[in-house]
Amino acid sequence: MSDKVPLQIDVDTLKSMQQSGAELALLDVREPWEFDLCAIEGSSSIPLATLPQRAAELPKDRQIVVICHHGGRSAQATAWLRHNGYDKATNLMGGVDAWARRIDPTMKVY
Repeated sequence: MSDKVPLQIDVDTLKSMQQSGAELALLDVREPWEFDLCAIEGSSSIPLATLPQRAAELPKDRQIVVICHHGGRSAQATAWLRHNGYDKATNLMGGVDAWARRIDPTMKVY
């Protein structure tokens, strides 16, 4: 991907990226109890409060789609990641709530 990675994408864009086989890292920054309720398949859980200590677990060589409940915490995490050298971090607008409502109606909403 030679173009600059967008600061945020919507759930339809994420779904089409997944379907096209794009190499993505899905980072869920919600609390563990939220992640246990529902999560986008293939995502890793690193709660927002622990991100500074655990950022080294994330790849810098591919796009990281940052996910939370509605998009607020993931926007904070995306800004922090970009400030700290993760230029391919992207916020998922609407979070798992939008994913459940538009992409996967079997996913629990809360």
